[in-house]
Amino acid sequence: MTDNTSNKMWGGRFAAGPDAIMEAINASISFDKRMAAQDIAGSRAHAAMLAATGIIRDSDAEAIREGLLTILSEIEGGKFEYSAALEDIHMNVEARLKEVIGEPAGRLHTGRSRNDQVATDFKLWVRDQFDAFEGGLIALIHALLGQAEAGADWVMPGFTHLQTAQPVTWGHHMMAYVEMFGRDLSRVRDARARMNESPLGAAALAGTSFPIDRDMTAQALGFDRPAANSLDAVSDRDFALEFLSTASISAMHLSRFAEELVIWSSAQFRFVALSDRFSTGSSIMPQKKNPDAAELIRAKVGRIFGANTALMMVMKGLPLAYSKDMQEDKEQVFDAADNLMLALAAMEGMVRDMTAQRDNLAAAAGSGFSTATDLADWLVRVLGLPFRDAHHITGSLVGMAEKQGCDLPDLTLTQMQSVHGDITEDVFGVLGVENSVNSRMSYGGTAPAQVRAQIKRWKGILA
Repeated sequence: MTDNTSNKMWGGRFAAGPDAIMEAINASISFDKRMAAQDIAGSRAHAAMLAATGIIRDSDAEAIREGLLTILSEIEGGKFEYSAALEDIHMNVEARLKEVIGEPAGRLHTGRSRNDQVATDFKLWVRDQFDAFEGGLIALIHALLGQAEAGADWVMPGFTHLQTAQPVTWGHHMMAYVEMFGRDLSRVRDARARMNESPLGAAALAGTSFPIDRDMTAQALGFDRPAANSLDAVSDRDFALEFLSTASISAMHLSRFAEELVIWSSAQFRFVALSDRFSTGSSIMPQKKNPDAAELIRAKVGRIFGANTALMMVMKGLPLAYSKDMQEDKEQVFDAADNLMLALAAMEGMVRDMTAQRDNLAAAAGSGFSTATDLADWLVRVLGLPFRDAHHITGSLVGMAEKQGCDLPDLTLTQMQSVHGDITEDVFGVLGVENSVNSRMSYGGTAPAQVRAQIKRWKGILA
């Protein structure tokens, strides 16, 4: 059985409606109904412009405006009945508008096409997601700043290859993620500014012969300007790709942090305690407290990366201007946006709630010969040795301490002088982790004073 409703929407070109299989593959209403508010906003702006330019009567524009508001109310109230036979949100709204106001509804589509309509709707939706993305990043950065400020001078081990490297401060480690998410914030703002051009009025691909005012609709919808080329306007999905690529980089940052939280909250590390709000238990092992929120954030990266790759594959072979392939753009972006915002919110919650275990951090900071570099630097700075010689001497002292089952500060002066006779008692002043971190005063270093300076800088940026 076929339904000719959608055929009527297409016009007289087709004598019969699509069969069930064609209807199923062609329809997008199951997912693009998420753009209902954006679709109605675009139609209201378009109708107002049509009246202002004399293309339709003011009375028709007013009827359209009132009808669209009625439909928006129905959608927001969950009373709107969507039809797959009408394919998409645009035709569903237009068909309902005709039921509500009658003949004036047919004038709404003057001077536009579904091609520029869907591009406009999708841009408006993605722009809203960029704004939400920005808000989520700012909230997470504030949470990280709170942790950094509280522990600006708390010592902890810094790692390379997940092996103890040099002592750093908790605040310094938190500020590393502030920098990461700060770059994400910069990318979001940059992409959002670049995408803010209106496709509305590009029509199917060549513009329109009606005397439309594209500047008026662009301004009404909060765009900076109309898109300058009608072919590009309807075929462009760079804004969606930039959202996905920006989301992918940020999700990668979230995943790296999530991995550290999984490690840090383990019984082997005990660097942090995650709150019960973001942990779960085991059905069989009563002692377990699992960092499930962090693990799920780590996993969601795959969905976001996948969406980015999928849309790139959709777009890579398309000639200008519009092809139906582009209907496959939205589900990928919708899913990525949902999972990104969930991951950002979960990470912000974990960061705000987590408790750094200061004593455990400090104990770990002094293990693993973490001040070996400080010893080598002292040999260069005080004894004037070439760094490679100092590196060799320090390596020998590390080997000695390892055989003794102790750390570098536990060696006696006599033992140290057996490797190099000019070493003095002063060397012990650089071997403590507190001395180590306090000495790292180079710009961007781990010294508490530098950490606090960076916290102040970021508070100024976000103010």
